[in-house]
Amino acid sequence: MAAKYGVDNPVPPWKSSLDGMCDALDHSACGTTVLGCAQRRREEDRLSATVYAEVPYPENQLVSLAHSLVVGGVIDETELQKRIASVRARLET
Repeated sequence: MAAKYGVDNPVPPWKSSLDGMCDALDHSACGTTVLGCAQRRREEDRLSATVYAEVPYPENQLVSLAHSLVVGGVIDETELQKRIASVRARLET
């Protein structure tokens, strides 16, 4: 996507937050029962190779994690939509 939009840095600014969230999930007290490290990585790899194969990296990692969190019941779709709308509103101001 960086080349498509003429961005010099191919790593989006939110990537470090995504990595931090994945690390926090991996080390959280509920991580192994909700979405453990190995489970999360396998699920991310599976989704990135199938459902989100057309989505470029690292965006596919982001949507794969969101998918897993919704399926795992960590966040529901309505709450995710509200959070996306909130971020979008902040970006558009």
